[in-house]
Amino acid sequence: MSHSSKGAIYMAATANLLIAVAKFAGAAITGSAAMMSEGIHSLVDTGNQGLLLLGLKLSTQEPDERHPMGYGKETYFWSFLVAVMIFGLGAGVSIWEGVDKILHPHALDIHVVASFGGFDIRTYHVVFTILIIAMVLEGAAFRTAYRAFRAQNPDKTIIKAVHSSKDPTVFVILFEDSAALLGLLVAFVGIAAAYLLDMPVLDGLASVMIGLILAVTAFFLAVECKGLLIGESANAQSREKIARMVAGIPGILGVNEIITLHHGPQSVIVCISVDFDDKIGSPQVEAAVSRLEIDIRAAIPEVSKVFIEAQNWKSHQSLLDPDVPAPQV
Repeated sequence: MSHSSKGAIYMAATANLLIAVAKFAGAAITGSAAMMSEGIHSLVDTGNQGLLLLGLKLSTQEPDERHPMGYGKETYFWSFLVAVMIFGLGAGVSIWEGVDKILHPHALDIHVVASFGGFDIRTYHVVFTILIIAMVLEGAAFRTAYRAFRAQNPDKTIIKAVHSSKDPTVFVILFEDSAALLGLLVAFVGIAAAYLLDMPVLDGLASVMIGLILAVTAFFLAVECKGLLIGESANAQSREKIARMVAGIPGILGVNEIITLHHGPQSVIVCISVDFDDKIGSPQVEAAVSRLEIDIRAAIPEVSKVFIEAQNWKSHQSLLDPDVPAPQV
């Protein structure tokens, strides 16, 4: 993972922790369900950034006897857990808070907090100030995450980039910050409407909407992380490079199969089955295999393992399809 990506996580964690403290203070002052939901949201996000950093740290462990391919998928597991946390804690608690406020509405507190020069600072002044500051901090965190994301995917739309990305940490932060900004806007409108119209039920409705935003965000994150956990191939450009390099090696009559698998954001496993010309000897085969592995690793730095199998086409087909007879030895 790049320094800019890790910086996006640290930036988001710092902003969310400060915002969570401020939101809980605002909720305590006013009794606002939307503000309480926002505080819970920011606190969950802070914990989520901690989980992402934990996943990054664990993923750097060296391969061992129990995990010979390494620990790269730790990043995918902890990113998926973040999606579960957003849904279970963030969305669940926000919706529960909102429904409770709708069923048992009570007016938001508007008492005077302090006075300066004859001007009374009331609770809603404090709340809206907190929300505006939170928007600024979340906006700064979103900008950092967006820049890191675009640096990794400069030539794709956001949707395509998220779908093709093999590093979930950056798009998780991007989704979280997007949901946070949208949630803050909903909280601002909901609380303002509750004050202006004297309808506290609107505050509860805003809390439910915040929960739904988090639920949708969690669903999309879970779907993307699920694909990575199951196992996704390298991007099309990398697969094409490998195919061209294999085809360019002298002595190879044909390519039976090329399989690539991301075992982590920066760890790709490549498995190749090729049909060598029967006329060349084992030294030439060994040289061709070594040359191919060196070329692949040089062209695609994230490749961590290369497995090359010398097998004629008919033998390969007999393994894939039982109806194809194996060649006679």
